[in-house]
Amino acid sequence: MADGEPSQSARHEQRALKVSMAVSVALSGVALAWGLAAGSQVILLDGVYTILGLGLSWLALYASRLAAAGPTPRFPFGRESLVPLVVGVQGLALLGTLVYAAVEAVRVILDGGSDVAAAGLAAYGAVSGLACLAAYGFLVRRGPRSDLIRAEAANWLAGAVTSLVIVLGGIVALLLGTTAWRGAKVYADSVLVLVSCVMLAGLPVRMLRQAASELLESAPEPAVQQLIHEVVERVRAAEGLPEPVLRTSKVGHKLYVEVGFVVPPGRWEVADEDRVRRTLRDRLAALPYNPWIVVEVTTDPELVL
Repeated sequence: MADGEPSQSARHEQRALKVSMAVSVALSGVALAWGLAAGSQVILLDGVYTILGLGLSWLALYASRLAAAGPTPRFPFGRESLVPLVVGVQGLALLGTLVYAAVEAVRVILDGGSDVAAAGLAAYGAVSGLACLAAYGFLVRRGPRSDLIRAEAANWLAGAVTSLVIVLGGIVALLLGTTAWRGAKVYADSVLVLVSCVMLAGLPVRMLRQAASELLESAPEPAVQQLIHEVVERVRAAEGLPEPVLRTSKVGHKLYVEVGFVVPPGRWEVADEDRVRRTLRDRLAALPYNPWIVVEVTTDPELVL
């Protein structure tokens, strides 16, 4: 692959993000128009959430392009850290939106509630939910190993959950209107906002935790670690090397693998070290990441600690 030319996985990632942005544009327009016409706080929240997602999708697309461009003179190790940084920004923006929406819903309840057409709530929730599930399914199929696409898909799944809450709330409000509790119907819209905020609160927390973990260069997921250990062990046994010091971390699409062997003096040359590195590179090529492999063969134990 030439310098600056995105890989096939990066191109797939960028195309998927563009589709997500197109759906966001359409759905946000519908939500804002419907919410203003119905005077519904929860539908307007859904529209604002979708617009926020549109801006974050653009940010994710920009980060994907920069990360795929590879190393530059100014950034000799690439800009993969932009990926977890953007995931963190997405989580922080979503958390801020939920907090604001919850505070506003409490204010409306304290002011006596607001009367919203229950049938309109249910109808909007159904339309929005189907659109969100379709976008979620598309993204999951396109990029199960891409952190950016997984974060984008999580946002659409959260939108689908919110839509389901809106549908159920609309149905409950319709039923309340036929009972002695019809006066409670004016609180349905704001209560739906609070329920949605509570249900979605775990998502931004997980996104922030993931971003912080990768920015601190934590180890990759257990399944990837297990595969790396198995590959290193097979190469070690085939080459007659001692037990290595193995370090791994993952930042965005880049997977760092550092392997250090302490060997007796006079038995290993640079060509032998190159052979071990090439073997590891070839056997880890199937991983959906860009491996950055460092192999160190030394006679001094202090150099690999």
